[in-house]
Amino acid sequence: MSQYFLGIDVGATKSHALIADSQGRAVGFGEGGPGSHEVVGYDGLQTVLHTIVNAALASAGIGKAEIIGAGFGIAGYDWPGDAAPHRRVIASLELSAPYALVNDTIIGLVAGATEGWGVGVVSGTGCNCWGRDRQGREGRMTGGGHAFAEYAGGGDLVAKAVQTVALAWGRRGPATRLTDVFLRLTGATDEMDLLEGLYRGHYQLTSAAAPLIFQVAAEGDAVAQDIIRWAGRELGSLAIGVIRQLGFEQLDFEVVQIGSLYNGSPVLGETMMATIHEVAPGARAIRLTVPPVVGGVLLGMEQAGVNYPPLRATLVKAASAVSNR
Repeated sequence: MSQYFLGIDVGATKSHALIADSQGRAVGFGEGGPGSHEVVGYDGLQTVLHTIVNAALASAGIGKAEIIGAGFGIAGYDWPGDAAPHRRVIASLELSAPYALVNDTIIGLVAGATEGWGVGVVSGTGCNCWGRDRQGREGRMTGGGHAFAEYAGGGDLVAKAVQTVALAWGRRGPATRLTDVFLRLTGATDEMDLLEGLYRGHYQLTSAAAPLIFQVAAEGDAVAQDIIRWAGRELGSLAIGVIRQLGFEQLDFEVVQIGSLYNGSPVLGETMMATIHEVAPGARAIRLTVPPVVGGVLLGMEQAGVNYPPLRATLVKAASAVSNR
């Protein structure tokens, strides 16, 4: 019987399943909508998992019994109390293979890091940071966002930008072109209308407005530039916490930059790395450019006792071709 490995990437907006063979060739792919229990509940997670796994099995032309290792990276899997309900959902798939269950940041890290270990820092709609050492031991942030002083995703940048607009209005801070940008975006009549509308919920500025901050910064606005540097320092702080947890300070290791905000300006990643280098000078940045689900497959190989680093390049190339069809 042939041997295959299953990778799962369940997100808050979309979900993917990928199957690869023992040579690292991608043979099956399935995709679906959001699956995080924080978005669709555990019943929704179960539905999405069955949908994408069945699609991947069908496209590979194999049965569940031929899967010998699996890796599940799931958004919203953040706390110890999340383990039991997630494992119950996975059990409903009736796989006989051993599997790894991790936060989706970990599969991004494993997909991007040359040897599958290091630190992964997410900056997209939200932010997160997890790390993994050579032995598979994990370090982490809570994933709880601003409630636990963990910044900076797109929503955090926008919130910071709104604060600078309020500071400028009250003459407590410098003027910024962000004021005019947000006035146009919301349709507010003036600064007071904008601030009152945001406070009372008449106007909404979400993480979708984050690219405008990068745009204004690129046009030379000093306040917007400071916001990006602030975000970089905050992301660096997350990484430093994980570096200390895992004892990476004196090591050479990769920091995988995961998420869309890194596309906004190189200043974000550069500031993050400068902050990290104060504690861990051997850290080097690498941008995640491959589908994170690749990391799920590699964890599945690890579960089956396969030495996966030699297969990584083949899998990355194959998975990119399959997922971009």
